[in-house]
Amino acid sequence: MDIQAENKKEFGIPKSAMAIFSVASVLFSAHAGGGFATGNQENTYFVSLGWSGIISLVLAMFLLTMTMREAMIMYNKFNLKSHKELFEKLYHPFDKLEILFEVFFDIMVVMAVAAAVSGAASALQQYLGWNYYVSIVIVGAIILCLTIFGAGVVRKASTYMGIAIMFCVLIIYIVGIRKAGNFGVVMSASFARQGFSQVPHAIGNAFTYAGFQCVTLPTMLACGAIFSGNKNHAEAKSMTVSFIMNTIALGLAVIMLMCWQSTYGSSEAGMVLPTLTTLKSMHMGWMMAIYGITLILCLTSTGVTTTFAFVSRFENSKIFSKVENPVKRRMAISAFIIILSMTISLVGLTNIIKYGYGYCGYLAIAIVVIPFLTVGVYKNRKA
Repeated sequence: MDIQAENKKEFGIPKSAMAIFSVASVLFSAHAGGGFATGNQENTYFVSLGWSGIISLVLAMFLLTMTMREAMIMYNKFNLKSHKELFEKLYHPFDKLEILFEVFFDIMVVMAVAAAVSGAASALQQYLGWNYYVSIVIVGAIILCLTIFGAGVVRKASTYMGIAIMFCVLIIYIVGIRKAGNFGVVMSASFARQGFSQVPHAIGNAFTYAGFQCVTLPTMLACGAIFSGNKNHAEAKSMTVSFIMNTIALGLAVIMLMCWQSTYGSSEAGMVLPTLTTLKSMHMGWMMAIYGITLILCLTSTGVTTTFAFVSRFENSKIFSKVENPVKRRMAISAFIIILSMTISLVGLTNIIKYGYGYCGYLAIAIVVIPFLTVGVYKNRKA
């Protein structure tokens, strides 16, 4: 696709604008995964902070999109070919430090895909009454099919899933907030109780949250390569769009769960699946139907983008050099990471998000977020 071909259109929209939106949707679709759809992620990192959780989530999305923006700009500006080269460029003259990202990435991919699998097992079993193993196989098969045909398919799939997810979550969360009708009371009570005591914790959670979301960086580089050679700040525009999408969706999710915290917080099952528990208490069948669609899309979207990040890293490695067919090569890598993640998912969704995501997030603050927002900005501007 020629990003600068303004006169060419797709669905009546200039292809340059579609490219910007599609890359923005990749990050949104990756973020809107199993932890997001179940509400477990929001509850763990933001809801417990009260009113300062709103500040925290906005800061988290700002840090995430700015990090991805600088990473894509550096990748395209210096014509780099892999995220290994990117981190060598970022850390130069300490090139060998790029191994730190490799460690973070490998662990976080397993955690992210495991969260999608665990979310499928927990939610689909309760929501649709499906067999645990059937749910895993179905989600795994969809992820496998969408990750073996390259960045173009991932970008298109993420665009369509992103649009559908955004549409669904807007309906679910806005209706949920209006039905609760107590947002002002909850915020006032939270501020009266906590004051500014939770603000330092909110800032820390923002960095941690943005940190573990950086697992999608290799996927963003592969999809953002479409902007290579473009001089219209397309990377920045795409991340501005992504910031708006992610902040609106996450903000509405957190606000709704704050309003219904007393409902889902009274049981262990409710704490694992806050959104599902909340919607059940509303007794609105059509909302449950929309949530079912959203849940499946969210589980699939994160699984696809994260697994593809792993595939794009290893598909050209020496280990698979004897497999000439690229589709078979990607299939083997995807199958490996999906099976491994299925095993990890047995520890449960809450433990994966609280401990697996948490510790990976701490590491990413030091090796991804801060370096790109300091050294990365300097090197990009200097170039």
